[in-house]
Amino acid sequence: MMSLPKVYHRFSLLSPKTLFFSSLPSPPLFCRHSRRFVSGKQFKAKNTMDISRFHHLVPVNAVTAEDGGNGTGSNGAAASVAYDDDNINVVRFYPWPFIKALPLPHVFASPVSAHALYIESASVTGYRLPPHEIRDIVDAPPLPALSFSPLRDKILFLKQRSLPPLSDLARPEEKLAGLRIDGKCNTRSRMSFYTGIAIHQLMEDGSLGPEKEIQDLPEGAKINFVTWSSNGQHLAFSVRLDEDDGSSSKRVWVANVDTGKARPLFESPDIYVNAVFDNFVWVNDSTLLVSTIPLSRGDPPRKPLVPSGPKIQSNEQKNVIQARTYQDLLKDEYDEDLFEYYATTQLVLASLDGEMKPFGPPAIYTSMDPSSDQTYIMITSTHRPFSFVVPCGRFPKKVEVWTANGKFVRELCDLPLAEDIPIAFNSVRKGMRSINWRADKPSTLYWVETQDGGDAKVEVSPRDIIYTQSAAPHENEQPKILHKLDLRYGGISWCDDTLALVYESWYKTRKVRTWVISPGSEDVNPLILFDRSSEDVYSDPGSPMSRRTLAGTYVIAKVKKEDDGNTYVLLNGSGATPEGNIPFLDLFDINTGSKERIWQSDKEKYFETVVALMSDQKEGDLSINKLKILTSKESKTENTQYYLLSWPEKKTCQITNFPHPYPQLKSLQKEMIRYQRKDGVQLTATLYLPPGYDPSRDGPLPCLVWSYPGEFKSKEAASQVRGSPNEFAGIGPTSPLLWLARGFAVLSGPTIPIIGEGDEEANDRYIEQLVASAEAAVEEVIRRGVADPNKIAVGGHSYGAFMTANLLAHAPHLFCCGIARSGAYNRTLTPFGFQNEERTLWEATNTYVEMSPFMSANKIKKPILLVHGEEDNNPGTLTMQSDRFFNALKGHGALCRLVILPYESHGYGARESIMHVLWETDRWLQKHCVYSSDVKADACKDNAEGTVDSQSKAVAAAGGVQELADLDDDKFHSIRSSLL
Repeated sequence: MMSLPKVYHRFSLLSPKTLFFSSLPSPPLFCRHSRRFVSGKQFKAKNTMDISRFHHLVPVNAVTAEDGGNGTGSNGAAASVAYDDDNINVVRFYPWPFIKALPLPHVFASPVSAHALYIESASVTGYRLPPHEIRDIVDAPPLPALSFSPLRDKILFLKQRSLPPLSDLARPEEKLAGLRIDGKCNTRSRMSFYTGIAIHQLMEDGSLGPEKEIQDLPEGAKINFVTWSSNGQHLAFSVRLDEDDGSSSKRVWVANVDTGKARPLFESPDIYVNAVFDNFVWVNDSTLLVSTIPLSRGDPPRKPLVPSGPKIQSNEQKNVIQARTYQDLLKDEYDEDLFEYYATTQLVLASLDGEMKPFGPPAIYTSMDPSSDQTYIMITSTHRPFSFVVPCGRFPKKVEVWTANGKFVRELCDLPLAEDIPIAFNSVRKGMRSINWRADKPSTLYWVETQDGGDAKVEVSPRDIIYTQSAAPHENEQPKILHKLDLRYGGISWCDDTLALVYESWYKTRKVRTWVISPGSEDVNPLILFDRSSEDVYSDPGSPMSRRTLAGTYVIAKVKKEDDGNTYVLLNGSGATPEGNIPFLDLFDINTGSKERIWQSDKEKYFETVVALMSDQKEGDLSINKLKILTSKESKTENTQYYLLSWPEKKTCQITNFPHPYPQLKSLQKEMIRYQRKDGVQLTATLYLPPGYDPSRDGPLPCLVWSYPGEFKSKEAASQVRGSPNEFAGIGPTSPLLWLARGFAVLSGPTIPIIGEGDEEANDRYIEQLVASAEAAVEEVIRRGVADPNKIAVGGHSYGAFMTANLLAHAPHLFCCGIARSGAYNRTLTPFGFQNEERTLWEATNTYVEMSPFMSANKIKKPILLVHGEEDNNPGTLTMQSDRFFNALKGHGALCRLVILPYESHGYGARESIMHVLWETDRWLQKHCVYSSDVKADACKDNAEGTVDSQSKAVAAAGGVQELADLDDDKFHSIRSSLL
């Protein structure tokens, strides 16, 4: 039995028995509803692998808005059936195909001309479908993912499915140690997958050869973890098969790239992948190390019917242990046993010719990392004691070095349980961390150790020290200090013994530094290459481009110019400017600091980016005259395509020709706009308008504002422009841009900077700055004449939902309604920090309380729609947050609605869930934005021709809306004719 969304609905301001008519120049679409269902059908859901626009899946017992599966009623309007709280039958129409066929002045002419008929749709059981304008975009087949071979001569097209059915999310899962595990096939639950693999040869002229499908895969194969061997001759990937009896299996497969033939790696059908943590890795071109389920493993432990004792946690040692509100933690000894059962792995060394042997004893292995010369493998594992207050990433951690053929070499560290990492940003675990192999040197390790005990509040110099050592050091050989840092270590880009770049940063000041070091020369002093603020995007010099080595690692690419013999690196930058991002590629001389721009994106129409180097097949420095890079190119209306760009002529060859994912919105209008907050901060937003819309001709539109606040340390940084006006408008399954197809203006991502300069904490003035930013955005769209002041809605997800609730509480004059998805509304339930707030509730009590919209529930008078996944595992946004906020709103008579989505997490995945969220959102916007009470009053008052008034009189003559459903057919059609 498929679960249905829980809907809690309270109307305390508007009556559901209200009917509105438009003044269209052509006869309006009209329908009599005198029974429970109007053209509603029930369809059984299919467990199909590929759901495209042609497979409109609806679960059993769901009431749909489709007629005959085409999404329209008999008159072309998409109808949905509902019942109000008094069980009075009502029907709702979306005759958009009819509307959009009209001249634009009729489409946008009046507040009530977007639909021929609109009747309030109230509580109803079952999953619903949004209007087909939205549904068709969401159901469009997804484009494939791309993967280039190590030799850059072949491309994989990894085929993807559309939205999964809810039955995929409904599979049983174990919530253990911060993980969600699918016990049926011993992997992480809710994983996406590929449905097929196609290989294309990349020809010399940049064109693609014919498609070659990977063959012999079992029917219904769900493919994950696709990886190339270093020589590019083979692929390895996992294949999951779901059986009819509910069981699942996951095995490693390999494929010959030249022939396209695939087969299981293991001949034995009893060897399955354990993918709870790592899954498999190429040790060399013919051998893989695989995490498998131990053959000796029996059935999972059974939960005792009677517990052995109470659940006890103790802090009798008076340790200071502060943690964010992590979810899915271990709860008792049974959970510990269950976690150990599913996570325990037997490593197996397997060659392509069929040989296999165990590698080490069974343990909870979390990662496997071969050295660049394929001589050693670094193995990381975890073990007891486990914790009930932190996830598995903080469990004890053991790191060992083994030879590639399975012999133990040495233990690098065995770190204890880390429950006491301070919550201050930049705090870290004590002991060795970030242990890795050098990418440029064989069998050489490096790692970092903190000097402040891991506590960012401790002042010490140096704060971090980077060490290096060979994998198998000689007796008494001590680790070598590579570099010392006063900020927190942020990574290394390796090149060779003469060059490496070391990164450090500090969140509190937003400072970031890049050091130049010579790893092989102790007498060469490190130099600061870049010292800047991470918030200052205008000063970002770009990042060094990496090249792939023959060993499969990535190092900084060195480039030589034939005319001067100097060596350069390539800096790939986003190119942020006051006019938007203009990506670039610079030749940079690290010794002198000089640079030469060798490529830059078109800035008039297109947005182009550098994706990867394509001329790094051979070892050694790259010649500028033989440079070849992969670029992407897009525009406001043209979706992303990939190109090969070759020097010295800078010849461009288009590789892909993906179709437009939503041609119905191909001519949408997009503009990056700038405006100013009252305190002088410059703000930016992207304004989207429907295709063919002209504000001077069509007048203002209903507008949806969708945003997410961000914190800054300076007004100057907050005022900088981020993004490009020429980027393609990507529309995801729950994107606010979907409402362009419904005739809305959409203000996407208006910047909401919360600034705390100097020693000031940004959140101490959160409400003030939030409201000021929203006021500036609303004033701008009204000034431009694209938004009706009475029809501006606001929405957001997660921290954007938190923002939405606060705006309805503290700026009710700006918005007619709000949509808040997966938010947290009571900050006292996240007492040890949230988002970018690192102070505790007890350190900043007033801030926590004032920022919480829960505490201002009595001030929220505008309609608010709350949506939340029932299984939200994001720290801080427990489903309880929406439950309690809804009860607080209801307790004050607010007009509110709460939709809880079964099986969904922080983001929503299943088609049924997403479609229902879109239906709820569209219904909310139509009722409380397009047809809000203010709009209705204005429409009746301002309609110069009196059409609405005459229609209202005709309805009144019929005895009112509440009696329409009881009219006989003759009377019904008589009233219909009078309205026409």
